[in-house]
Amino acid sequence: MERTESGSVGKRPGRGTYAVGDERRLRILDAAVEHFAQWGFHASSLARIAKDVGITQGGLLHHFRSKEDLLVQVLERTEQHDKERFFANEYGTAAECYVGLLRLKQYNAERLGRTRMFNVLAAEAGDPGHPAHAYFVRRYRELTDVMSASLQHAVDSGELRADTDVVAVAQETAAVMDGLQLQWVLDPKGFDMVGRFRQYADRLLRAITTAGTGLPGDA
Repeated sequence: MERTESGSVGKRPGRGTYAVGDERRLRILDAAVEHFAQWGFHASSLARIAKDVGITQGGLLHHFRSKEDLLVQVLERTEQHDKERFFANEYGTAAECYVGLLRLKQYNAERLGRTRMFNVLAAEAGDPGHPAHAYFVRRYRELTDVMSASLQHAVDSGELRADTDVVAVAQETAAVMDGLQLQWVLDPKGFDMVGRFRQYADRLLRAITTAGTGLPGDA
């Protein structure tokens, strides 16, 4: 029980109330993914997102302060999930790193709406005034840092050739991943994103490993 401003005693919100709020918040985030994927940020409407969830725009704004806040929350939610699933631990070898990236591609191939949203927003965010501009700048910097650190460890251990430019390889890999992803979104049934990335990773590792080995056979 809790005392109100008037001095009367009222009930505290029950756990069910919070559960309903959390469930509604997740539904808003899921709906926003579809809208941002279809129309981009600027053409998406909070009113339409709220309508799809079955609430008013005011109800949506109870959970998210603005469309900009909703966008950032969508991106941060998907990024946090990917970090926990694919980048929670450091990779011990370059081969392990590329197997992890391949699994990320396999996972993205199951999330057409989210992947389409990423492509649309990444293109829009080239404008420095876009609310997601700073997010994408940071994302690519962090992705490059994580990959180049793993590759440098592989150079130091002798797995990779000593002349490997780890930053250049990491940046190239990020570009290939996103380029393949763009082609797949345009033709999900006709373009094998996962297979193409597997072939790329195998060729790359054969070129830069001291033993000339590619991806593990079970990758």
